[in-house]
Amino acid sequence: EQDLRDAITHGGLELYYQPVVHTATEKITGFEALIRWTHPTMGRLSPAKFVPIAEDAGLIAQIGEWALRTACRDLASWPESVRVAVNVSPLQFANPALPAIVTSALASAQVAPSRLELEITESLIMEDVNHSISRLQTIRALGLTIAIDDFGTGFSSLSYLSRLPVDTLKIDRSFVVDMTTGPQGLALVSTIISLAHALQLKVVAEGVETEEQARLLRLLNCDEMQGYLFGRPVAADVFETQFLARLATTAQ
Repeated sequence: EQDLRDAITHGGLELYYQPVVHTATEKITGFEALIRWTHPTMGRLSPAKFVPIAEDAGLIAQIGEWALRTACRDLASWPESVRVAVNVSPLQFANPALPAIVTSALASAQVAPSRLELEITESLIMEDVNHSISRLQTIRALGLTIAIDDFGTGFSSLSYLSRLPVDTLKIDRSFVVDMTTGPQGLALVSTIISLAHALQLKVVAEGVETEEQARLLRLLNCDEMQGYLFGRPVAADVFETQFLARLATTAQ
């Protein structure tokens, strides 16, 4: 916990960026910002290890705000066509000041709200649906977009899904893996995509790692894909040399 506090204070945390691509063309459409921490003695730690510590220590809101402001600052130096998604933790989402923090981060970096997307987990939304709807409406009114992350794992009610002011569903990676193991997995992903499109929502498939998964997602008319098949998360400086060149090439 103390090491994490030191990392926050002295700049030990980093944002890595992973590309999201258009399913039909595989052209880059945006990026997801992911927090990374290289511990001075234990090396690179998975967020699965240090995020629970941050939550227990009451540090997650501070880290979340740092991530939001850092992503906006990075966006400011990248082409206008680039958009970035940032994850929001339960404590951040519960904070009444979140809309003001988002507004401040965008204004400080002079970034258009349309270039930012916030990702909220399905399980978080379902904890108090009516409150979530109200909070999401306030945030979405700022001009940014909202995605439901890990969709399919939170047992959402279809009656509530139609009321949620969101723009994107991100299919959890576990369902993407199951697509190639049997007809039930493929049918489930197909149903999610059809449901989302009926509600006029965009669909992003997470954890795409094989050409077969990508092929099936194209057949199912999934809108976008994200996963190691198209690029691993990389630090901002590597991103600028590795992915901005690809963006420039596909824009021609």
